[in-house]
Amino acid sequence: MKLTFMGAGSTVFARNVVGDTMMADPFHDVEVALYDIDAQRLEESYTIITAMNDTVNEGRAKIKKYLGVENRREALRGADFVVNAIQVGLYDPCTIIDFEVPKKYGLRQTIGDTLGIGGIFRGLRTIHVLKGFAEDMESVCPNAWFLNYTNPMAILSGFMQRFTKVKTVGLCHSVQVCSHDLLEKLGMEDKLEGRYEKIAGINHMGWLLEIRDRDGNDLYPEIRRRAAEKNASGKHWDMVRFDYIAKLGYYCTESSEHNSEYNPFYIKPGRDDLIEKFNIPLDEYPRRCISQIEGWKAEYEEILKTGKIEHERSREYASHIMEAIVTGNPYKIGGNVLNRGVISNLPYDACVEVPCLVDKNGVTPTYVGDLPLQLAAMNSSNIYAQMLTIEAAVTCDRSKVYQAAMMDPHTGAELSTDEIVAMCDELIAAHEGAGYPIF
Repeated sequence: MKLTFMGAGSTVFARNVVGDTMMADPFHDVEVALYDIDAQRLEESYTIITAMNDTVNEGRAKIKKYLGVENRREALRGADFVVNAIQVGLYDPCTIIDFEVPKKYGLRQTIGDTLGIGGIFRGLRTIHVLKGFAEDMESVCPNAWFLNYTNPMAILSGFMQRFTKVKTVGLCHSVQVCSHDLLEKLGMEDKLEGRYEKIAGINHMGWLLEIRDRDGNDLYPEIRRRAAEKNASGKHWDMVRFDYIAKLGYYCTESSEHNSEYNPFYIKPGRDDLIEKFNIPLDEYPRRCISQIEGWKAEYEEILKTGKIEHERSREYASHIMEAIVTGNPYKIGGNVLNRGVISNLPYDACVEVPCLVDKNGVTPTYVGDLPLQLAAMNSSNIYAQMLTIEAAVTCDRSKVYQAAMMDPHTGAELSTDEIVAMCDELIAAHEGAGYPIF
C-alpha cells in the first residue's frame, strides 16, 4: 500500500497521520511518499518520520521524499491514498495579506481560514494548486482516495468532488471532540462513557443535533441550563457557541473563535462592546502562526537530541479510513461529502459534513433529512459564499470573487458593495504580486 502525503512540511500533522498508518496492522510495511515544495520543511519531516519508523515500526515502512512541482507526479504515482495538508502561501506572505489588506477597509477577522474574506482567498489560491494535483492523480493514481485536511474544507473538498474525477472526502478534527469537550466544559464528565451523538451540517458548523447518555436520556436540557449559567457567570473561551445554544438551541463542532466570524452577529463596525462581551480574539490565527513557528524550532531541536520518536495511534480519521477500505472492516466517520439530498433542506451541490460509513465500497454518507430550520439557515448563509468561491475558481471570473465576498455574512455586514469590490481587487493584486495567483 502506498500513501502519499502532500504538504509533508506540516511536520506535526504528517507525523500523526503517517505514525497512525504505520501502527495499523495491515500497513507496517507501507510505502510513504512525502511531498513538499519547501526543502527545509520536507527534510525535517523526513528526518522525524524516518526516526519514528525506526522507533515504533522496526523500520518496516519505506519512507521516500519528493521535492518540488517537478517531482509531484512521481510522488503520486501508484498511490492508494493521498493525504492533503498543504497551506498555499503559508503565514508569510499569504496569511499576512489575508488579514492586513481587509484591515485597511475596517474588516476584522479571527481565524480567516474557512470563510470570511480570508477563507475565500485561501480557497481560491489553494484551488489554483489543487487543479494540478487532480490532473496528476487522474493520470498516475486514478483509483486513489484523496483525504483532504486542508482548509477551507468545504470549498476545497467541494471543488474536488464536483469538478474532478478524484475520489475525495474532507476530514476535520472537530467532529471527534465536539461532544466530549462540551460535556467536560460543563462539568458533565460522568455522561461521557456510552453517550450517543448525532452531528450534521457543514464543516466547522456541524450541529450537535442529539446527545444522549448511555441510558438514552436527552442531555440537552441540562446542557442548555449549564451553558446559560456559564455565559452569565463571566468570560470564557466558548461564549459564542454557548450563545448558539441559547439562541439557536444547539451546539456546533468548531470553536467560538472560528464561529464568531461565520455570521453577522458578533463582529460589527463600532461594536467593540460585543468583542468584549463574547471574548472574541481578533487576529488570533496570525498569533498562532507565529507561536507555532517558534514552538516547532524548539521541538525539532529536542527531537534531534535523542533520535527516537514514540507514537500512539491518534483520533485522526485518516488511518482508520485506509484500514476500513483495505480490509472491509467498517468504520464510522464524520465526513465532508457532496450533499446530493443527504441533508434535505440544504443545497444539492453543497459540501456537507455528515455521518458516513467507510468500508470496501469507500465512503458512504448516511441520510440525515431536514435540519431544524434555523440551523439550515445558518449553514446556507455560508454555503452560497462557498459555492460562489468554487465557481469563481472554476470559471476564473473575477465578478464571482466579488459576489462570494458580498454573500459572506461577516464581510457583507461590515462593508459596502463598492468597498468589497475594491478590497477584492487589492487582495487579488497582492497575492499575485507575492507569487500566489488565484486564477
